[in-house]
Amino acid sequence: MGFVSHRVDRKEIKPGDHIYTWRTAFAYAHHGIYVGENKVVHFTTGEKGYKSIQDSCLTCPDCGFHKNGSGVVLSCLDCFIGTGSLYLFQYGTNTYVHISRLRGGTCTIAKSDPPQEVIHRAMYLLQNGFGNYSLVLNNCEDFALYCKTSLLGSNWDEAGSSGQVNGWVMSPLNVIVSSAVKVFRCSTPVAAVVGTGMHCLSRYMTDIGVRKDVVKIKVEDMALLRS
Repeated sequence: MGFVSHRVDRKEIKPGDHIYTWRTAFAYAHHGIYVGENKVVHFTTGEKGYKSIQDSCLTCPDCGFHKNGSGVVLSCLDCFIGTGSLYLFQYGTNTYVHISRLRGGTCTIAKSDPPQEVIHRAMYLLQNGFGNYSLVLNNCEDFALYCKTSLLGSNWDEAGSSGQVNGWVMSPLNVIVSSAVKVFRCSTPVAAVVGTGMHCLSRYMTDIGVRKDVVKIKVEDMALLRS
């Protein structure tokens, strides 16, 4: 596994791992929980998401399984990866490593729960759903982070857990970044350094392992919270 890229071979992953793959020329990453036997549970946009999985798989009869009205879907590892590569999300990352990452959605300060608990949550949510999909508030990374940690923001309807989203959308420090770039607009290298540094700090401050509004929520209570 590469220290910088987190890229792994499929032989290296274990049940309970949080995996992801980059899509659309590294524009965004799709996340899921590997549950063993070459299968992944992940959260999609709903009918369009799991329909595309069902249509593309020719080898796994369970691929695309979902409950009616739920965006949580079971697919084979091949369909989850698609044409991309496989990456392993990092848990229990130290502050320095976290801040050094230029892209969100690859690691967290939070620690993972034991694999059996992670798999239980993923399979429970496959049967009971994870609420309505929202790119900003409730996406595939939010799903995988919850399965791994059972952590959920108490103001989840205002800010999700996704590092991809929070680094750019939810953090008030983005205003500071914009101001810094304007101040140093005559010095492009300085503006780039300031902007990059504030962006990384912004992601760190919105990480679920750092935020003060996160609480442990039992998976059996999720249906009530996200109904």
